Amino acid sequence: MDNDSDTSTSTEQLPTTIRAFQDAQEARDADAALALLAPGAVICDVGESFSGEDSLRRFVSEAGAEFTYTDAITRVGRDGEVWVVRHHLEGDFPGATADLDYRFALDGERITRLDIVLG
Repeated sequence: MDNDSDTSTSTEQLPTTIRAFQDAQEARDADAALALLAPGAVICDVGESFSGEDSLRRFVSEAGAEFTYTDAITRVGRDGEVWVVRHHLEGDFPGATADLDYRFALDGERITRLDIVLG
């Protein structure tokens, strides 16, 4: 993120769309998550891309489901037009801990792209 003064751990500054998407993903509610995506939206999760309704539905429903982990948001901010939410994960996945940046691009009230990258 460009400027640490523009960052915090509070999700209140995030657009409603992003907060709702994260809630839907945590609940594995594919219908709610898909409703927040723009037509043609793409999700890239650490290099693997998902597009199209079936692929995106599988991603929301299944990503990380094979593991047990805790998820804490440790940073929220903007990098230009992109909203960045850092998640700190700890669990029974390889490596046991990970910091992931969820980088959201929006068009109005819809998510056009989500890049999930190692933070």
